[in-house]
Amino acid sequence: MNDQETLPRVLPYPETTMYGAVAESARRYPDAPAYDFMGKTTTYRQLIEKIDQAAKALVASGIRRGDAVTICMPNAPQAIILLYAINRIGAVASMIHPMSSQKEITFYLNDSDSRMILTLDLFYEKVVHARAEARRRNTVILTARLQSELQKHKALAFYLKKGREVSKFPNAPDSILWTDFLKKAEEVSVLPEMIYDPTKASVLLYSGGTSGTPKGIMLSDFNFNALGMQIREVAGVDFVPGLKFLSVMPLFHGFGLGIGIHTILENGAECVLVPQFTNDSYAKLVVKRRPNFIAGVPTIYDSLLKSDRLKHADLSCLDGVYCGGDTLPTDLKHRFDAFLKEHNGKVQIREGYGLTECVTASCLTPVDTYKEGSIGLPLRDMEYRIVEPGTFRDLPAGEMGEIILTGPTLMLGYLNHPEETAQTLKRGADGKIWLFTGDLGTMDEEGYVYFCQRQKRMIITSGYNVYPSQVENVLDSFPDIDYSCVIGVPDDHKMQRIRAYVVLKDGVRPSEKEKERIIEHCKLYLAGYAKPKEIIFRDELPRTLVGKVAFHVLEEEAMEEFR
Repeated sequence: MNDQETLPRVLPYPETTMYGAVAESARRYPDAPAYDFMGKTTTYRQLIEKIDQAAKALVASGIRRGDAVTICMPNAPQAIILLYAINRIGAVASMIHPMSSQKEITFYLNDSDSRMILTLDLFYEKVVHARAEARRRNTVILTARLQSELQKHKALAFYLKKGREVSKFPNAPDSILWTDFLKKAEEVSVLPEMIYDPTKASVLLYSGGTSGTPKGIMLSDFNFNALGMQIREVAGVDFVPGLKFLSVMPLFHGFGLGIGIHTILENGAECVLVPQFTNDSYAKLVVKRRPNFIAGVPTIYDSLLKSDRLKHADLSCLDGVYCGGDTLPTDLKHRFDAFLKEHNGKVQIREGYGLTECVTASCLTPVDTYKEGSIGLPLRDMEYRIVEPGTFRDLPAGEMGEIILTGPTLMLGYLNHPEETAQTLKRGADGKIWLFTGDLGTMDEEGYVYFCQRQKRMIITSGYNVYPSQVENVLDSFPDIDYSCVIGVPDDHKMQRIRAYVVLKDGVRPSEKEKERIIEHCKLYLAGYAKPKEIIFRDELPRTLVGKVAFHVLEEEAMEEFR
């Protein structure tokens, strides 16, 4: 449905694949660093060689154009290499959270019909069990080990510390080590022709959609390449080889993949890959690697303010500090801007807004301008409107309505969900396709956008979207639970944490043991960030006039606790 790439544009978007954009960087800067992983640097020339080798191995393994391959990995070299190898041969990369539960992985494998999945050795057993319950039982599991991408002395230290914890697994046709997989490249001498088709899905990123059920958001080469040009245009500094970006946001997240990886590689800069975030390790990397750009959710910046490692840090290296994935509290922005200034920083923290349905950010605070409470101005070639919810009727400046937007990064649609796609992407009288975000906001007379609230019922915890209905479905499937209601409550670190109100079935008594049993049940079906952090037993829950659980009443009750 999305034909936005045919509309007039200001920026010169490259008409090539994601692989083609990175290959162009390699042509221009072959010896420049593409990424750093735990102190080991890979140049653009080496990166393309690795990608081509993996692409040949995919072809030798029977993967063809249009086939889906799942990547269930942290920010590690193997994930980057396979992502672009998949793109090189015209297959589709389905990106999922490595901490997804077994049941979630089964769902993703079925939804995308993946023929192969790359995972880390630490998660191998979970993926094996997930595959056993999937429709396609012969999905090939590629297993990667982080130590194979480390410097020799670090690889040995890693093995001694972590490697022995990893369970043994077979090296068979349907379960193969990454290093052995690469050897299959020898069976293919020439790669298939590279075809650029802006109407074809190249990447699947999963989000909850409007119903809370995970939806595969289909994104094209054009979407990602356009984002890379948009961010380059608003960065406030020229991208040059060696310019470093601390890539801490995860690959399965539009923010992490779209900006933290592809934008950087498309523009010839360097990604410093961070496979696992901890407050201390992130602060340590900022001091040691002196990146030019950092990006993250509000919780990351709150953590950095509390870190002892940054007390005497010189942050003059920073040319860009970006925040997204959740609303940036005004107080936190002021505190972090002051912190930057005190540590020789020459920039302010810039807040962005967007959705996975347009890859990630589509609106950003300008380099030197800030309006209190604003999320900034639309990126180049993006258009925003504030309309009466669900309609195309524009509202006056300052009046709250639904945020709708259009531009070159709009998704192709939701995989296997044409009806929900039609509800979200709508063609206006101007001939353009508009994304109805379901978020409420305002716009002032100068075009600055102000986010007010989410119209959809959704919880954002540490930058991750959690859909209450999905968590409630898991809770309600537990045999002792009659029904439940899930809300988000304020949290100093995560911004919101998940609280579950539970009504037990007749004869079941509330107890700490019962809470433990419920949590264990949730572990099987939900990713760690989506599990309830609190369980509160009630004899009954408030209802609306039509008999639904009145979650707004529970939210209001909870807010009283924090006033």
